[in-house]
Amino acid sequence: MASRVAYTNARVIDPESDSDIPASNIGGLLTDGPLIRAMGKNIFQEGVPDGTLQIDCRGAVLSPGLVDIRADLCEPGAEHKEDLESGSRAAAAGGVTSVVAIPNTQPVIDEVSVLEFIARRAREVKLIKVFAHATVTKGGNSDELVEMGLLKEAGAISFTDGLRTITNAKVLLRALKYAQAYNGIIMQHPEEQMLSQGGVMHSGELSTRLGLPGIPAESEIIMLQRDLKLVEMTGGRYHAAHISTASSVQAIANAKSIGLNVTCDTSPPYFGLNELAVGEYRTFAKLLPPLRGEEDRKAIIEGLSNGIIDCIASDHAPQDQDSKRLPFEQAEFGAVGLETLLQLTLELYHNNHLKLIDALALVTNKPANILGLPVGKLTVGGPADLTIFDPDSPRKIEPYKFVSKSKNSPFDGRMVQGHVLNTVVDGRTIYSAVT
Repeated sequence: MASRVAYTNARVIDPESDSDIPASNIGGLLTDGPLIRAMGKNIFQEGVPDGTLQIDCRGAVLSPGLVDIRADLCEPGAEHKEDLESGSRAAAAGGVTSVVAIPNTQPVIDEVSVLEFIARRAREVKLIKVFAHATVTKGGNSDELVEMGLLKEAGAISFTDGLRTITNAKVLLRALKYAQAYNGIIMQHPEEQMLSQGGVMHSGELSTRLGLPGIPAESEIIMLQRDLKLVEMTGGRYHAAHISTASSVQAIANAKSIGLNVTCDTSPPYFGLNELAVGEYRTFAKLLPPLRGEEDRKAIIEGLSNGIIDCIASDHAPQDQDSKRLPFEQAEFGAVGLETLLQLTLELYHNNHLKLIDALALVTNKPANILGLPVGKLTVGGPADLTIFDPDSPRKIEPYKFVSKSKNSPFDGRMVQGHVLNTVVDGRTIYSAVT
């Protein structure tokens, strides 16, 4: 195969440089091996260079490959739900070229050896780029901090106990202080777990009618407000994961207004669904945090529109059928999200909440910049990580067609617009849609 590839007749969008180049036969993007060699309106004015493979994108959008900063790839320990290969293939099918795996594996990522195992497996699979978070505490559930310096040096992207909240304020205080020495970020799942203990869905009229124990919105904001006070005390870097309530959006806005080093993300269920998706005990809609009320959903959209919420993560949480096809209270939390991340993010564009370039920023350069990853942007001399997609093509979300080992999506049957055509990592096409 030719080492040089010319992508012509593509609408090239790069949110990092605020660039939106119209599709034409004389413009586009040129790659040479793993790198981008040229991009712009007129780079093929003299024709495509000899010995170059030409790909006619037929007016499709060419953007940086998507960057997902929080996904559970389940390996090691729960490979029956997902593994690095199936998760990488699922990501590629969704246009995602870089994933940061959460550390809730078995064993958890609290030692260099586990980080090295994941890096080795990613090299063997040789599909997407796989990074990893490390835990904040030993075992991901203790009061003893990990060796942050060693883990950071070994490649840990940030520190988080995943879906386990750091409930001990003194432990979080120490973590925020120590992480500063390594310019590290503490990523937190904000939940006052004693308040939400036993709950399985959003606390409100619907949970009462269904007879299900609720998780109040206050459980999120109480912990978030505590954490923000600790950030104010230490000056540390803090990232709130998957915020889901209107009060959390306001709290993050307040923290940013006084200069705290705070960022946050949400995931598609919290701007695309509300608690009504639970319906009659539909376990695929059992998430953590839970799907909230309609006013919360609208507030999340507003937070994305005005920049208070910094980015979107998939929150990919695969569960096998045995874990989901149970009575609602017994079923596991979580939903898959890699293969629908782009399609659901595009709803913000199609529903006129954001321009296309701004919607793409939420899943490309913005998450990459938060964690300091060298991906998510189109730059000459930079990695040729690309997603080519038709933003308008109508599709129905059909989980049985997912590449992921698990099919637990709350968006089953939803009509969307957007279809990934090609996914390219370091100049290699790792996914191509069947046309």
